[in-house]
Amino acid sequence: DRGVQYCSEDYIDLLNDKEVAISMTEKGDPYENAIAERVNGILKSEFDLARQFNSYEEAAGAVTTAIRIYNQQRPHASCNYLTPEQAATQNGTLPARWKKREKPDCKPKSGLPPAIVNFKQDYLTKV
Repeated sequence: DRGVQYCSEDYIDLLNDKEVAISMTEKGDPYENAIAERVNGILKSEFDLARQFNSYEEAAGAVTTAIRIYNQQRPHASCNYLTPEQAATQNGTLPARWKKREKPDCKPKSGLPPAIVNFKQDYLTKV
């Protein structure tokens, strides 16, 4: 979202030195990068990664666990309720489960699909 930390010359130099592609929105609008914002929101809320950690090692371990579960165990509506790992091995095209919108829909949802509810009950209590 073009935050000052991402525009820092030191940060950009580090990314370039490591040959990491730099991707930022053009106008600083988070809706331009909605997928990344969605993933970050899920990691922060469902996996409690917005909390303060006691050490770098604790934070790195929590992030590693969250990403593993996110990719290998958590079903995603956008992946036809498969995990990203399962979806990546599918032949053909998965049916689209989202709608293109000009503006975000702020209406409350009627509830989570059973696959997500079961995931939260089964896996998040074990993490």
